[in-house]
Amino acid sequence: MCPLLLVLAGCAIRPDAAPQPFPRPHLVPADRTVAAGPGDRPAPGAVTSTALEYLGVPYRWGGTTPKGFDCSGFTYYVFHRHGMQLPRVAADQYRVGAPVDRTAVRPGDLLFFQTIAEGPSHVALALDGDQFVHAPSRRGKVRVERLSSHYWASRFLGARRVL
Repeated sequence: MCPLLLVLAGCAIRPDAAPQPFPRPHLVPADRTVAAGPGDRPAPGAVTSTALEYLGVPYRWGGTTPKGFDCSGFTYYVFHRHGMQLPRVAADQYRVGAPVDRTAVRPGDLLFFQTIAEGPSHVALALDGDQFVHAPSRRGKVRVERLSSHYWASRFLGARRVL
């Protein structure tokens, strides 16, 4: 009986112990890339789920980490987590992928806006045909907004599909 108690006690004090053959979940730390297979593109739902993990992260000009993002740093980081390299700046991100009509926007598409300068000066990630997640400027935090709102609809420049 004593040897059995010692074995059971050993399992109870090891926090990583799991009865076999039950698999342990594979968790990817937030600062690691979630790589797709060679030549594969991540699923749009996986990319949008990753983006939503960062709701509430503060805006930081030039920011590319969960300590703070600017708009293009946010999309750059989210896609990088899935093994995809996007250019770092919104204007350059506007040149990748295929153009998408406003009525055909799908989850994972990049949405571009003309805000502070002529041309694409703000980028966001579509969650569906109307909602998007982005890192707004100044006192903002990563949040979800609607493309149909007057502010964003009047500044919408175009969409690009990279997935």
